[in-house]
Amino acid sequence: MPARLLNGRRLASAVALTTVAVLAACSSTTAEQPSASATSATSAAAASSAPAAAPTGTVRLLAHDSFSVSKDLIADFEKRTGLTLEVVSGGDAGAMVASAVLAAGQPTADVLFGVDNTLVARAVDAGVFAPYASPEDAQLTPALQADTAGGLVTPIDYGDVCVNYDTAALTKRGVAAPDSLDDLVDPAYKDLLVVEDPGTSSPGLAFLLATIARYGDDGWQDYWAELRDNGVKVVGSWTDAYEGDYSVSGGDRPMVVSYATSPPAEIVYASDPKPTRPSSSVLTDGCYRQVEYAGVLAGAQNTAAAQVVVDWLLSEPVQADVPLSMFVFPARQGTPLPPVFTDFAATVDAPLQLPAADVSANLTTWLADWGAVMGR
Repeated sequence: MPARLLNGRRLASAVALTTVAVLAACSSTTAEQPSASATSATSAAAASSAPAAAPTGTVRLLAHDSFSVSKDLIADFEKRTGLTLEVVSGGDAGAMVASAVLAAGQPTADVLFGVDNTLVARAVDAGVFAPYASPEDAQLTPALQADTAGGLVTPIDYGDVCVNYDTAALTKRGVAAPDSLDDLVDPAYKDLLVVEDPGTSSPGLAFLLATIARYGDDGWQDYWAELRDNGVKVVGSWTDAYEGDYSVSGGDRPMVVSYATSPPAEIVYASDPKPTRPSSSVLTDGCYRQVEYAGVLAGAQNTAAAQVVVDWLLSEPVQADVPLSMFVFPARQGTPLPPVFTDFAATVDAPLQLPAADVSANLTTWLADWGAVMGR
């Protein structure tokens, strides 16, 4: 299955993460504020003016390098709105957010898609986004309706990072499938798990955050020490882990940190004749939920068009396209899922999450502590 969809879109390098933190902390530029009288005059003029004309021209969407929406949907958007949509790749999510922080207030695009809940607080603190509440927000799933950073971003999709395991390979070894994160440090699973480095991989980072959420400040480092002593293998990326070491792909490790939607992807991207069931199953305990957002960029040249793009990303057609385009779940309530999702995507009833502000404040320290425990 393509790493571009399941990892490249979420990859956040240690350099990019550190850059975002430094830029957010060191930024000292503030926009000149108008006087109270000027503000009142402007407001009065706006109130008495005619409704704004429909936005025109080109709207630039900055997205991570695995953003994917069907060409037919883009063509329909342009036909209906009269806008020209230009998608600008910002690289992986970490690099994209770092560049958006650097350009805060003077962006080269109008709207951004793909900042997730591990990075959004830094972008918000740096003034990357302008306020916008989409009329489509009321259609968000209830758990996401308040997840807007105070009206600055709009949830577009979500997914869960979970341990996947090769059922047949475990059975061949005479090992039962794990039931919890606690099981992974049991000697029965020695040398069976491969994970990604949290400093170079977004699923690796999500797994680290899951362990911090589960075991707390007093216990997560001890848990990683136990994983280390139980033979966990750490590699640089999802591609290295899933397509290299994971037994489903021919490696020798029958457990891997991946996604709750990896089993459907195994079916979709399998060669014909396609299997009737995926080889992987999902450990649904200890999954970390990633939410991806879109937001209007502060200082955008075409703010009105940027708002139209946010609405479009939450529209029914785009949301229905999300599962098989980006292998995540749509944020819009009631969006039908393709059968391969309903049949094989794992349902995570109690995903782990940490407040975005806590991640922003502590991530550099957590990564350093993890490196000390793992000798990296």
